[in-house]
Amino acid sequence: MNKQSNLYTIIYIIVLVVVVGVALAATSLALAPRQEENQLADTKRQILASVRIVPENDAITEDFSKYIVEQIVVNSEGKTIEGAEALKVNVAAQSKLADNERELPVYVCRLDNGDTKYILPVYGAGLWGPIWGYVAFDSNGTTIYGAYFAHQGETPGLGAEIEKPAFSNQFEGKRVFIDGAFKPVAVVKAGQQPLNGEDYVNGISGGTITSKGVGAMIDNCLSPYRTYLENLSNN
Repeated sequence: MNKQSNLYTIIYIIVLVVVVGVALAATSLALAPRQEENQLADTKRQILASVRIVPENDAITEDFSKYIVEQIVVNSEGKTIEGAEALKVNVAAQSKLADNERELPVYVCRLDNGDTKYILPVYGAGLWGPIWGYVAFDSNGTTIYGAYFAHQGETPGLGAEIEKPAFSNQFEGKRVFIDGAFKPVAVVKAGQQPLNGEDYVNGISGGTITSKGVGAMIDNCLSPYRTYLENLSNN
């Protein structure tokens, strides 16, 4: 075949595209298990971060198994959904459903001192993309023990500050039940206070939309756990 002909050029391009495509597909399939493993390890790391545990990279799975003594999924009535696995629940998808249709993961953590904490995932929208996190409660089901938040693409120095301890540490000691009423923690502009008497934290300066996103995320994702948290309080 004439290598200078248009037909040769077209065939050459087609073969090259096929070869490269097959190579990329094979590489993607080969790496998929490792990618899933890394993603799962990062999820476990974030869950532990909400209770102030920071494991070494090679000890994440081990520490997760050590401290997370139980994983359950409940519904909005606080009842366990048999057969559901907490780590397999798509929190992003669940956050868009009505409260009574959701599957709600709960990670039960036992610290070195014997204290039990209950870790609940949250998911919402920031300015430029999704935001998410984990909120850990004391065994009374009322007081927040710790929190961890992350984002996909918020602005560095502004909305991205939700990932910093300076923001998340504000949630420690905040309550979601006040005078018997369920009131998720509000995120407000520094110097302001919410109108409904709920506990609150200061939003990020210059990150107003992201801060409002965190507040909306907490309200939307913690509200379906109300009965479950009430049961903890009663027990």
